[in-house]
Amino acid sequence: MSVSQTLGGASRCGWVLGPSLDKIIKNVAWRKHSHLVSACKSALDKFESLVDASDPTSCFPLYGLSSSDGELLLQPLIMAVESGSPKVLEPALDCAFRLFSLSLIRGCEIKDNSSIIFRLIDSVCKCAAFGDDAIELAVLKVLLSAVRSPCIYISGDCLVYIVKSCYNIYLGGHSGTVQICAKSVLAQMMIIVFTRVEENSMLVNFKNVSVSELLEFADRNLNEGSSIHFAQNFINEIVESKDSPPDVNLSLDLQNGRNFPEEKADEGHGKSVDEAADLSGYSQIREDGFMLYKNLCKLSMKFSSQEDPDDQILLRGKILSLELLNVIMGNAGPIWRTNERFLSAVKQYLCLSLLKNSGLSVMTVFQLLCAILWNLLSKYRSSLKSEIGVFFPMLILRVLENVLQPSFLQKMTVLSLLEKISQDSQIIIDTFVNYDCDVEAPNIFERTVNGLLRTALGPPPGSIASLSPAQDMTFRYESVKCLVRIIKSMGSWMDLQLKVGELNPPRFSDNEKLTETPTYPIDDANIADYELHSEANSEFSNAASLEQRRAYKLEIQKGVALFNRKPSKGIDFLISTKKVGSSPEEVASFLKSTRGLNESMIGDYFGEREEFPMKVMHAYVDSFNFEKMGFGEAIRFFLRGFRLPGEAQKIDRIMEKFAERFCKCNPNSFTSADTAYVLAYSVIMLNTDAHNSMVKDKMTKADFIRNNRGIDDGKDLPEDYLGALYDQIVKNEIKMNAELSAPQSKQGNSLNKLLGFDGILNLVWKQTEEKPLGANSNLIRHIQEEFKAKSSKSEVVYYAVADPTILRFMMEVCWGPMIAAFSVTLDQSDDKEATAQCLQGFRHAVHVTAMMGMQTQRDAFVTTMAKFTYLHCAADMKQKNVDAVKAIISIAIEDGNYLQEAWEHILTCLSRFEHLQLLGEGAPSDASFLNAPISESEEITLRNASYPALKKKGTLQNPAVMAVVRGSSYDSTSIGVNSPGLVTPEQINNFISNLHLLDQIGNFELNHIFAHSQRLNSEAIVAFVKALCKVSMSELQSPTDPRVFSLTKIVEVAHYNMNRIRLVWSRIWSVLSEFFVAVGLSENLSVAIFVMDSLRQLAMKFLEREELANYNFQNEFLRPFVVVMHKSCSPEIRELIVRCISQMVLSRVNNVKSGWKSVFMVFTAAAADERKSIVLLAFQTMEKIVREYFPYITETETEALTFTDCVKCLITFTNSKFNSDVSLNAIAFLRFCALKLADDGLVCNEKSKGDDSCSQVMKDNALDGQMYIDKDDHMYFWVPLLSGLSKLTWDPRSAIRKSALEVLFNILKDHGHLFSQPFWTYVFNSAIFPIFTVDSKEACKEDSGSLNSGPMHPDGSLWDSVTSVVAAECLIDLFIHFFDLIRAQLHGVVSILVEFVISPGQGPSSAGVAALMRLAADLRGKLLEEEWLDIFLCLKEAAGSNLSGFAKLLKTMDGIEMPHVARPNDYTESTSGRGVTDDGSEDDNLQTVAYVVSRMKVHIAVQLLIIQVVTDLYKMYQQSLPVNIVAVLLEIYSLTASHSNKLNSQTTLLLKLEKICSILEISDPPLVHFENESYRNYINFLHDLLMNSPSTSEDKNVEAELVSVCEKVLRIYLECGGLGYASQKAIHKSRIHCFLPLGSAKKEELAARTPLVLTVMQTLGSLGRDIFRRRVLQLFPLFVDLVRSEHSSPEVQRVLSDIFQSCIGPLVMK
Repeated sequence: MSVSQTLGGASRCGWVLGPSLDKIIKNVAWRKHSHLVSACKSALDKFESLVDASDPTSCFPLYGLSSSDGELLLQPLIMAVESGSPKVLEPALDCAFRLFSLSLIRGCEIKDNSSIIFRLIDSVCKCAAFGDDAIELAVLKVLLSAVRSPCIYISGDCLVYIVKSCYNIYLGGHSGTVQICAKSVLAQMMIIVFTRVEENSMLVNFKNVSVSELLEFADRNLNEGSSIHFAQNFINEIVESKDSPPDVNLSLDLQNGRNFPEEKADEGHGKSVDEAADLSGYSQIREDGFMLYKNLCKLSMKFSSQEDPDDQILLRGKILSLELLNVIMGNAGPIWRTNERFLSAVKQYLCLSLLKNSGLSVMTVFQLLCAILWNLLSKYRSSLKSEIGVFFPMLILRVLENVLQPSFLQKMTVLSLLEKISQDSQIIIDTFVNYDCDVEAPNIFERTVNGLLRTALGPPPGSIASLSPAQDMTFRYESVKCLVRIIKSMGSWMDLQLKVGELNPPRFSDNEKLTETPTYPIDDANIADYELHSEANSEFSNAASLEQRRAYKLEIQKGVALFNRKPSKGIDFLISTKKVGSSPEEVASFLKSTRGLNESMIGDYFGEREEFPMKVMHAYVDSFNFEKMGFGEAIRFFLRGFRLPGEAQKIDRIMEKFAERFCKCNPNSFTSADTAYVLAYSVIMLNTDAHNSMVKDKMTKADFIRNNRGIDDGKDLPEDYLGALYDQIVKNEIKMNAELSAPQSKQGNSLNKLLGFDGILNLVWKQTEEKPLGANSNLIRHIQEEFKAKSSKSEVVYYAVADPTILRFMMEVCWGPMIAAFSVTLDQSDDKEATAQCLQGFRHAVHVTAMMGMQTQRDAFVTTMAKFTYLHCAADMKQKNVDAVKAIISIAIEDGNYLQEAWEHILTCLSRFEHLQLLGEGAPSDASFLNAPISESEEITLRNASYPALKKKGTLQNPAVMAVVRGSSYDSTSIGVNSPGLVTPEQINNFISNLHLLDQIGNFELNHIFAHSQRLNSEAIVAFVKALCKVSMSELQSPTDPRVFSLTKIVEVAHYNMNRIRLVWSRIWSVLSEFFVAVGLSENLSVAIFVMDSLRQLAMKFLEREELANYNFQNEFLRPFVVVMHKSCSPEIRELIVRCISQMVLSRVNNVKSGWKSVFMVFTAAAADERKSIVLLAFQTMEKIVREYFPYITETETEALTFTDCVKCLITFTNSKFNSDVSLNAIAFLRFCALKLADDGLVCNEKSKGDDSCSQVMKDNALDGQMYIDKDDHMYFWVPLLSGLSKLTWDPRSAIRKSALEVLFNILKDHGHLFSQPFWTYVFNSAIFPIFTVDSKEACKEDSGSLNSGPMHPDGSLWDSVTSVVAAECLIDLFIHFFDLIRAQLHGVVSILVEFVISPGQGPSSAGVAALMRLAADLRGKLLEEEWLDIFLCLKEAAGSNLSGFAKLLKTMDGIEMPHVARPNDYTESTSGRGVTDDGSEDDNLQTVAYVVSRMKVHIAVQLLIIQVVTDLYKMYQQSLPVNIVAVLLEIYSLTASHSNKLNSQTTLLLKLEKICSILEISDPPLVHFENESYRNYINFLHDLLMNSPSTSEDKNVEAELVSVCEKVLRIYLECGGLGYASQKAIHKSRIHCFLPLGSAKKEELAARTPLVLTVMQTLGSLGRDIFRRRVLQLFPLFVDLVRSEHSSPEVQRVLSDIFQSCIGPLVMK
């Protein structure tokens, strides 16, 4: 056993006390301290007999010893401490420390002097008065170990006593080390005590205080070499001395804290906190912590007295208190946010302390206030919303916004705090949400950003500032750093929210604090505020509601600002936006309660004469309750909210209403309201007179009384009353609320006034900084009341948001200041760190704005960065500009998915960067080969020109370098083109030296952006390609320096992204397609060729990939070739396109699918080209395609469309004007296509059956507007082929036309057996009938145009006779050959043949007749009755089709007057030799009549031909005619006969025609012949019917019709011979018995009509006797007249004689 253990006996306490008591005995002065010596010896003797109890944990106050033994053994130690001897104190204090640290003193509550432990502690505390450093340190050691010990509970006054003792050691310590240790001990005590408060237990884990952090704000000057290190070890030694016995167990009360009785809790506590708090469940631990916290707050609010204003001890104590409060708040846990009592303590005591101390000018105090405010912000912002809304502007914004005369240390402290705040993204978001979006709160975020901007920009030019240049630069840098941290935190928070939203569905409860690489780490005790207190008084809100609140706030601010300029407009605006109700009461309430309104404007508005402002003023006055108020008090209360206007009339109206209201509230005050009105006016005048310094002669009390005599209805008011009122006004001026405090400085933000905080700030800052604020207790109480009022409002809610959309509103506030701060700093500063911060800020700003879709703001940041690259002015570049290029590259890679239109600026920078690189390397410019040289010599010179590397060579006077050195504006597309001035060698050398800076960026970084494009999303890659095309366009269109950098990158990007899905590629290619078309049509031939070659490269790469079925992408990416081919004016480009397409097709024919359409469109355009070489080149490829690769055309899913395009292409080649061989070969290829179709068919799977390609083919090729979809697999392939040949039949070249006809009908005849009947119908409608169609309008033109030799197509082209004959023959051959399949087309075929028949040309007519007769002959036995009827109906329609038009033609003769034209009854020949009168219209009349004659001849010939055809067909039809066919034939014959008779009856017309024909020496129209033939065929048909078809004749009354027609013919003949019905009537009337002989003309006509008359008489003579007998009375007079008539032929008389003999004679004889 060791000596020490022997001295203390067997107990553990003895092991500690024994050696210490022995040392005390040795060190003590025995004579002076004999009692101490004896006590120590007794204790040692006692230890010899003591051992630890069986249950040592139940023993107290010493471990293992009974209570009586413990007190006995501790008494010597207490006596040693109280001895006052340093030699004795040292072992005594050490022993006490060991007892406490080893937890040997335990199991008791130390509260007052009734405890021996309290006496021990008290004696230790009193030792500090010796002033010895070692003793003071030992005291601190003991006290801290006592507080630290978990086995005893120091509470109440004892705890306060210990803190006070350490406090005094700090204030009275002579050594800096002691003071530092004392402060550290106090801070450690605060941590221990309040950690126990937090856990409500003695057994807690707590952290050690950091001495260096503790000395951050004060007492750094106390450091004596290694004092800080010593103090830190001192604390660590005490805290970490935990060698307590392993079997130590604490009582349950001490572990968990003894419950604090409620009745005790009500004693001695602050009223406002304790009355409102629920103390149930409180423990003594928490009660003591609360009391200690309250005492520290009160200690921090002590101020020096008037007698000793510079009390440094008091100031140091205040600072120490604030430091300890800062430690407490910095280490506070959730209890401070969840427990109403502690939270109320913060509001009542700490906030009051901040408010009172904010007026001090001591920098340390200000720094501590800022530190405490940081703790409030980071942990209590959800509960102290209103308080922070006051303190933040008071402490932070006031200093931040002071630009001209700031305190350097103050502002640095503020900037340091803002930097700390800006690193906590959640604080930034919460600040904006709860203040900038709250109409009752200040715009803290906005003002902070604007204040940082003002600081970053520095003092305005011309102003006088108190800062040195170094200080100003420091401010600028720190403010920019804060702005960067703010935007960085916003971006980090956004990324976290978006990431959380991607991983999980959005939940408003998932709000984790994000602090990216924080400088100020936050441990478990410092968790973000609303994470632990999110349910207490906070509310989660979405961005939509926040947007509404912010919009409401902005509208209110706008309305208030407008009111302060023009009150009426402001009120109207607020009412129109529904921010204020439209009733006067609501407006009055708004003016009364809203802060920020200009009081003078309110007064002016109340004084207006308009109805509504007066109602508002009345409502405002009526809202006051002046009951039981004195008159002076009432008027003072009334005028505190506004300033009376200056105009007397306005004041009069306001005071009049006030008087009325006052008398209503106090009816017994005055006799009438007039008294109150006059007195109010007098009071206002008195107030102005008494308190206006401009008034020299002041109004006396007597004057005031005299002025108010007789105002009470003729009576005087009591003089005492008026005197008292006078005294009130003179002593206390009537002021508005805003005038209670001094006006704010001009630099103050007007928003303070608007939001009601100007009074508070002025309250604190109105006096000199040195004067303490303690005297302003009333004003402090006023602020406290405001805090309480705001916190009691139910609508005061702390909002939390997790929607990243809120950043849009934040960026709208801060993007302008940020871009200004970053831009100015970047422009003016060359400091590497400052520029790096600015560029980082740009990067984060672009990230946020791009992610949020804020296009304007994003583009502004990107554009500004792009301008700062100085790539457009390379001679002025610096390192910061190169850094800007690096930043732009980083933005492109990191945020490429969201840049959209901003890509253009980035790619422009890359283009310019590459240009500078090429110049630096000495490479020739692109313009050297894109701009074609003027002459061959210049070309050789250009080719041989050397371009030495600028970096090696020095200077080189070439135009490209000169242009770049001159530089230009950022937006200029051509660098240095229009910049005047020469470039000196010095400038060039400077430029070359700057090129070395660009070496920091290699080609890898440059190309990485384009390679990285394959990682962009679908939307981003489209935007990227658009921007790249736009930049490339500007490069290529440069008038002086066209470049192809971006064009080559387009090809690369397309290659990188080739594996994207088709949907995305289609969008990309739509952009590229427009670009290639636009550049391909460039006037610069070299550029266009280069672009087309680039397009060819891309197309070749695309064709390497196989296209799936039913896709159209190949067609899309080949479309630019088609468009350029159609629009390009350059034959070189067109030929290049043909060669490119030929190469692609022939080399990749296996992969071509939908691309065939574009291929054939290109060749189609080439076929119509004006260059023969292009036509021949294209046809060579087409020939190869058709001959060798035809199966590839028809194997695609859209083969119908492909085949259609192929046929169209071949047909276009048939129209080639350069070589007829090409045309004929193209037609031959068409037949070859038909053979391929017929022999091999076309591959067509089941899927294609439902495809719309066939339908599209039908639509494209249906000439008659009909549409047909064949259900067979391959029928629709014939459609484009047949339709194309059909159109080709109207080619103006006869050989082509004839060849097309033959090929078309040969194809149909050879392969028609493959067609179904429905398809035949479609073929006829779309391919055959259109060949023969004659447009009705063109047919009408025949009446007024020249004679046509054949049918006319709608396009106006004409067929010759040969073509017509061939066409008709081919048609009939085809129809007869496939009659069984196509008999349904009979009507159409017959109609076409009838058109041939009635055509004016001899060849077509003959061909038509022959074809029609052949049709009837070959199909005689196959035609059905209905088909015969259809044929005859067509003929009938043809016979009557032109009658109306012919009648209109004849009417043109009515307007032509012929001289000496004989009257109808003039039968002389006297007019036969006379000519036409010669007038001015003679030639026109002759031409007109000549045309009429020619048309009449044609018309007659057509009508006769129709009659002939009808007759021939009738004769051919052997069967008995049905009644319906007979009816049609009767109509045809009757129509023709009547028409011919009508023509011959127009005597005047005939005479005109006769005259003209004789003059023009042309033959007369065969009108008589026409009439004869018409009647002859008609009579023959009727006679045949009568003889051979009795039943039909009976049904149609043929007999009567025949006799009637014969009668009519005979009368016509008799009229011609002068014995007509009209002649006989005249003869009988005049009784003339002699006749004049006929003229030669009549004799000729009579001779012409004789054959018809003979036919009629023979027909009549052949009738049976019964028929003749029934009709003899009708015919006999005519026969008699024939006997009397003159005849031109004796045959008439012979036939007539036969009739009399054979027919009439028998009847007479009978």
